Amino acid sequence: MSNRGRAIQILLVVSLLGVPAGAQSPAATAANALDYDAMYRIKDEGFERSQVMETASWLTDVYGARLTGSPNIKAAGDWTVKKLTEWGVQNAHLEPWGAFGHGWQNERFSASVISPTPWPLIGGPKAWTPGTNGVVTAEAVFAPLEEEKDLEKWKGKLKGKIVLAYPTREVKASFDPLATRFNDTDLKKLEEVDPAAGPRRNYNRALYAFTPKRLQFLIDEGVAAVLEPSRAGDGGTIFVQQGGLYNEKAPQTYVRYPEKVPTQVVVAVEHYNRIARVLQKNVPVSIELNVKNAITESEQAFNVIGEIPGTDKADELVMLGAHFDSWHTGTGATDNAAGSAVMLEAMRILKASGLKMRRTVRLALWTGEEQGLLGSKAYVKANFGDKETMTLKPAHSKISGYFNVDNGTGAIRGVYLQGNDAIGALFTDWMKPFDSLGMSMVTAQKTTGTDHLSFDAVGIPAFQFVQDEVEYETRTHHSNMDVWDRLQASDMMKNAVIVASFVYDAANREEMLPRKPLPKPQPAQPATTTPATVKPTQN
Repeated sequence: MSNRGRAIQILLVVSLLGVPAGAQSPAATAANALDYDAMYRIKDEGFERSQVMETASWLTDVYGARLTGSPNIKAAGDWTVKKLTEWGVQNAHLEPWGAFGHGWQNERFSASVISPTPWPLIGGPKAWTPGTNGVVTAEAVFAPLEEEKDLEKWKGKLKGKIVLAYPTREVKASFDPLATRFNDTDLKKLEEVDPAAGPRRNYNRALYAFTPKRLQFLIDEGVAAVLEPSRAGDGGTIFVQQGGLYNEKAPQTYVRYPEKVPTQVVVAVEHYNRIARVLQKNVPVSIELNVKNAITESEQAFNVIGEIPGTDKADELVMLGAHFDSWHTGTGATDNAAGSAVMLEAMRILKASGLKMRRTVRLALWTGEEQGLLGSKAYVKANFGDKETMTLKPAHSKISGYFNVDNGTGAIRGVYLQGNDAIGALFTDWMKPFDSLGMSMVTAQKTTGTDHLSFDAVGIPAFQFVQDEVEYETRTHHSNMDVWDRLQASDMMKNAVIVASFVYDAANREEMLPRKPLPKPQPAQPATTTPATVKPTQN
């Protein structure tokens, strides 16, 4: 950083603080009042000596991607425990939560059209699918399989082929920006709760109902490989997750493919569409694939845990966390090295600032989130209570709340109250030191898809922050472009400071955070899919 940049940064810190170093606001002496001296020290450490981007680089450039069960996530976990210990965080360790299933890691991928005109393909294999056992060259067939009649149409015609098993997808010009920030109107809309709208980030799993039949048909046909267009994105960005079935109600049996399951590859939509158009002209297309995927035996999954002991309320707890795992075609930067690095930086700030906290502060970085919040669910059940029976453990009454970050690199603009209206006024007060950072709203809306749900399910106050949607759904979320360079340093620094401050306020508040009424038991629903039970071939 230049001297001019350093001077600007110092001015920024001072202007954001509003009181000189060491000064104590008179109101801060009252119970639960804001401690502006603490806010100054948190901001000073977080803006002047930030390590958040360096931490993110280790988690992505060195140890990404971090697919649960892979060698990379174990190496990333070991590094994180060592770093937490260096910072003075106590009891940093990897805490097992159960058998996950087979580990998986892609070691080599190349794909090219050989004829009629040679050209390379942009693509990536789907997780937990086997490779090709060396170089495979085969004829391509465009055979979209969307319903039962399609299976009948192609029965007996696909053996040994590389099958384009999905329809083409229209590609439109990008007239709308890929990255956006919430404006005042957007934030106002977020504050308004529509009871009929349902939670944000709600997913329609019915779209995947035909997947088991399609996969079994392709297995029975004996195809060489399956290609599909990226579900979203264009311009070479591909979105890739797992290939096939898994049972959310039995995660320990996560993926068990039959021996003859085909290699499954996601291809850039423009490349997929080009192949399909050529085939529709009755011009033969030959494709060469070389995919090597390493599949390991069942792994013990873990969460990363560390804590800062409290003073006079040390038996009470405030938690912060983010999911540590990622998908595999990128390096898992915005999803969710961003959240993990922010939470790690928040812990570093709290230690380095020398601030004392009455309650114990515990960090948890979860694995298995991408497969259904598995790590956080297991942790909550083991430590606090069972959502299926609402049988609660003694520690349930000792945890004040949980804070989560898992919506990309975008700046924090507010907090989802998750329906906990009683806490709205308190959070509004806590946001006052960050008005100049753009954090200004609370919304009673509920949001889904993040690990705060595991805590909320047993009645623990749990919150996901509202973040600007910087390229998240358009470019980085589960994509090959989810890499360090897409992280926004200023946003990451702001987020770490805000989280550290919220955790500090919660840890030092006289009372614990207000709670909603306990939810009713949520018995497990019958599983809708059943994974096969044969170990996949390693290649």
